[in-house]
Amino acid sequence: MRSDLLDKALETLKLGGTLLYPTDTIWGIGCDACCHEAVEKIYALKERDLNKSMLVLVNERMLSSSLPSKIWELLLHSEKPTTIILPREMLSTEIAENLSAKDGSVGVRVPRFDFCEALLKALEKPIVSTSANLSGRPSPSSYMDIDEIIKERVDYALPNDKTFFHPQTGSSRIIKIENGGALRVIRE
Repeated sequence: MRSDLLDKALETLKLGGTLLYPTDTIWGIGCDACCHEAVEKIYALKERDLNKSMLVLVNERMLSSSLPSKIWELLLHSEKPTTIILPREMLSTEIAENLSAKDGSVGVRVPRFDFCEALLKALEKPIVSTSANLSGRPSPSSYMDIDEIIKERVDYALPNDKTFFHPQTGSSRIIKIENGGALRVIRE
């Protein structure tokens, strides 16, 4: 992994900036998930309804140790990248208020991709991860499919570099923890 790219991405996040970056699923737009203003920037640049929440990437240390074992298994060992929508209090770290859904839940995913893992470790905070598209438009399947307006609006766009080659799988599976602990598949 190129440390210069990681350093520039980290600097952007620490300054409250927005980032176009590769994930274990698709290219995403992100920011420091604890920075209210940075989250607002993403809503604006995507032209996204403020009532639609966005997911965050986390590492194991950012999750409550009281999570049910079934959730740990889904987050850490699923064959397919999986986002779990859970009550905000199940995070062991704070996030910006404007990331939670109306019901107080937040979507989280533990990425299995070297760049994202290194960025989370260096920042020591969750990172917003939303598809790199304008709201209502299809998610891009590759860097080349990302609308130029997105590339221009973010504060820093990582290059389409072979460093980031990863067999991206498309969007993650989404599962929600319902009241009482039942799991509901929202997107397979």
